[in-house]
Amino acid sequence: MPTSLTNESIDLVKKNSNNSEAKNILIIGVFHGEEPQGEYIINRYLENGNPSDTKNHLFFIPCLNPWGKERGVRGNQNGVDLNRNYPTKNWIKTEKDEYYSGKHAGSEITTRQMTELLDDLKPDIILTLHAPLKCVNYDGPAKELAEKIAEFCNYPVVADLGYPTPGSFGTYCGIERNIPTITLEYDDQEDYESIYMKTEKIFDWLAVY
Repeated sequence: MPTSLTNESIDLVKKNSNNSEAKNILIIGVFHGEEPQGEYIINRYLENGNPSDTKNHLFFIPCLNPWGKERGVRGNQNGVDLNRNYPTKNWIKTEKDEYYSGKHAGSEITTRQMTELLDDLKPDIILTLHAPLKCVNYDGPAKELAEKIAEFCNYPVVADLGYPTPGSFGTYCGIERNIPTITLEYDDQEDYESIYMKTEKIFDWLAVY
């Protein structure tokens, strides 16, 4: 995957399957820099998690927002919330607060790179890792997937987070492109070891789904 505006590498790591009918599963960490759990989980899984009977291709982006993660802030170097910048039908320009949606829809190079990746990869399932709402949210035809994932982490399944998310990745992928899209919201008070043990089971299950 190309680099961000500040030339910080945004890695895309693939774990291949030999299955000719393999699905493409895309898993993304750290949309928001103050939610670093996803990078730790993905990198640890890539080091240790090797299911022997993988049926699907797993594509991992450990950290989508390295600039924000390094500084512990939500947005990118332009102060844009990368989960409000997608060119959705409901995108609106917002005030320059922590949810700033950018100068225009798709204004950020990371957003444009992601839309290009989606066009190229054509993922069958998308899982994004967030915090701290302690729930499994879904967009598009993903209710059954969300319910199964919730069994692994004992979080409630919610179709609506209770507040508007114009320009979100979930809307862009799940609602407008009909790609089953799951947002796994960790409890940020839970220790990383416990979170990893839950998520490892989810990744292993997606590998053979």
